[in-house]
Amino acid sequence: MNDVTALAGLAPYAAHDEQSRGRRYPEPKPEFRGEFQRDRDRIIHSNAFRRLVYKTQVFVNHEGDLYRTRVTHSIEVAQIARSVALALRLNESLTEAICLAHDLGHTPFGHAGQDALNECMRDYGGFEHNLQSLRVVDELEERYAAFRGLNLTFECREGILKHCSLRNARELGEIGERFIKRRQPGLEAQIANLADEIAYNNHDVDDGIRAQLLDVTALREVRMFRRQYDAVIAHYPELSERRLVHEIIRRMINHLVVDFIQVQPRSIDEVRVHSEPLAMLSESCREEHLELKSFLRDHVYRHYKVLRMTSKARRVVQELFEGLFKDVSLMPTEHRDLALLAENAHGAPGRARAVADYIAGMTDRYAILEHRRLFEPAQRT
Repeated sequence: MNDVTALAGLAPYAAHDEQSRGRRYPEPKPEFRGEFQRDRDRIIHSNAFRRLVYKTQVFVNHEGDLYRTRVTHSIEVAQIARSVALALRLNESLTEAICLAHDLGHTPFGHAGQDALNECMRDYGGFEHNLQSLRVVDELEERYAAFRGLNLTFECREGILKHCSLRNARELGEIGERFIKRRQPGLEAQIANLADEIAYNNHDVDDGIRAQLLDVTALREVRMFRRQYDAVIAHYPELSERRLVHEIIRRMINHLVVDFIQVQPRSIDEVRVHSEPLAMLSESCREEHLELKSFLRDHVYRHYKVLRMTSKARRVVQELFEGLFKDVSLMPTEHRDLALLAENAHGAPGRARAVADYIAGMTDRYAILEHRRLFEPAQRT
């Protein structure tokens, strides 16, 4: 059964291909797949998606081969969200497309890179990776003769844009309306957002242990971890630590996923008019989820080894921006020309946005190499 024939089993509150609000540029309907499957396929084939394999989550790419990257994170998010979509009879293809695209606009070096670039862009509109992800799929990807970007459906684009200020929302037209009216996106987007949080917390436990920043003894202070630890040890007392950790994390993810598969609205319109998301964890699960998040912040994200790397990452991004903004001729020809066109149209903010686009599109290792090329005389350019 393909995606198109499976649509008959969708719930009334699901997103249906034939009821999509369409694309920015009209296209003939796909013959052998649904509209949202087309979105997913375009995302997977994009340059921005391939770059995610060398973009950081917490640990910079060159620090180890087994740490999560943006692409493995996106795949894990999609796996969790699709399981929920299947249980709730939602549109799996749309859910997966949103998950795979949600980090396309992320800078190199994770949140440290985003914070640094946002600071650099403070006088020129700021930088936010959700907005940049939308910019990537709407404008920056260059693959099709008939239009710029990937020309995704409205439903996929609204799911990518998880957060947006009122100022930016007013400039985005139809896609920004829900932020102004304080409404919600479809359930597929809500589930993708929650799956992102669940995946992030749990795989950072795994990576934190791998990096020797965490150990099982310390993690037993966290209620969610301790409960699953006790359950696994009771059944498998001789399990090695590596298998023990994987089993605990698997069970923690399952516990959270089962908790929020409880949504039963009557229609997609009912989903949208709520002021708060319908896809939410129960109060008790939410408390435990936040406890784990707080533990990771104190023991991983603020660990001195991580802070050293994020400090270096911020400096790389800041110095790249300052050097390239001052002299756009230092950028590769294609990006230089775009910067000059943007400057002619919008002045300094246009030039700054073009420089930010170039930096945001870099992988970790390319950003490090480009920094060396610009600032180290011994490095070949």
